[in-house]
Order: sequence, then structure tokens, then C-alpha cells
Amino acid sequence: MTHPMASFRLVMAAILLMTALLAQASVRAADDVSPHELVRSTISRMLTAMHEEQAAIKQNPDHLFELVSSIVLPYFDFERMSMWALGKNWRRATPEQRVRFVEQFHTLLVHTYGSALSEYSDEEIIYLPYVDDGKAGRVTVRTEIEQAGSTIPISYSLYQSRDGWKVYDVAISGVSLVTNYRSTFGTIIREKGMDSLIQQLSDRNNDLTDG
Repeated sequence: MTHPMASFRLVMAAILLMTALLAQASVRAADDVSPHELVRSTISRMLTAMHEEQAAIKQNPDHLFELVSSIVLPYFDFERMSMWALGKNWRRATPEQRVRFVEQFHTLLVHTYGSALSEYSDEEIIYLPYVDDGKAGRVTVRTEIEQAGSTIPISYSLYQSRDGWKVYDVAISGVSLVTNYRSTFGTIIREKGMDSLIQQLSDRNNDLTDG
């Protein structure tokens, strides 16, 4: 199974900014701190942390995945992302299938994000004003990545849960990460069933771990 995004470098840009945002996502912004400023200040701390951990990552590449798990994942709403990625198939899945799917989807994203993050090479990030989605507790954080003479727009959808801000989708050049997965997953389920999708995700994750 191939990742929906064509370029790891492109995904890296999205995940780098997401990581920086989420490192402070559990802290509700004060009245004088906008999401824009929150992202900007956290980016600096994230890049510093990556530099400080460079030797450890080089010695043990799995350390990068550990960092992704500890810094980023607590602020993802994986169940909501899984529900959206499966669409109507989420309602049709058994409780046991849902648990297994969320677990494998979680693992896939950890490895994808970690591998993408390792490709960071000082691309310029432009911060745009965030947008209120018109729904209570939901915002879109917009950025642009300057890469090889082109500009890549990246938007992050967040909602404010009882535990703080949670990311539930990312759109790169207008293409939703979750929706992109939904198409791929839906085809597999339609042709081979939910258990086959979960097994394919498990096989993919094992390959990534072994590699």
C-alpha cells in the first residue's frame, strides 16, 4: 500500500509544523497569544529539540519515532481521524475491528510522520493568520512552505476538546489527508473487506519497522 501523498518532503513540511503546533496544543491560548504566535514560537523550540537529539537519532533511528509518539501523538484525535478516514465503513465495523484499525492507523502515521520529519532541510515556513471555521471551538491554521521555487499551502484543522486543542485533519494544496486515505481504504474494504484492510495496514507497518 502506498502513502497517498506523492512526496515525503511535502508531508515532512506539514508534519514539522503540526509537531510544533501540537507541542503546546494542550495549553489553551491566553487572550494575548494567538494561534499564529503559538505556532511561530513553538517551531523554534521544535527545531532546537531536533538539533539536540540529532546524535541520538543517528545512533538509533527508532528514537525519532519515539519522539513523534511522545511529542505529537498525545494531541491527535486518532478515533476521529479514523472515523473520517473510514467514512460509512466505520459504522459498519465491529467494535473489535474499530480498535484494531485505530491501532494500525496510529502506527502507520507514526512511521510516516517520523520518516518525513527526518527529511527536514530548512525549508522556509510562512505563517498566515488563522481562520475561525465558523463553528464553536474550531479553527484552521494556514501556512505556506517555500520549496524549490514553489509555494505549498498547508492547512491544519483543529477543534477544542475538553483536553485542549486536537488535530483532526491536514490539507496539503487543498487535498485532505483524511479524505485521501478514505478513498484508498474504501476501495480495499469494498473489494476485500475490513479485516483485509487491517491486515494490509499491519503488514505495511511491519515492513516499515523491519526496514
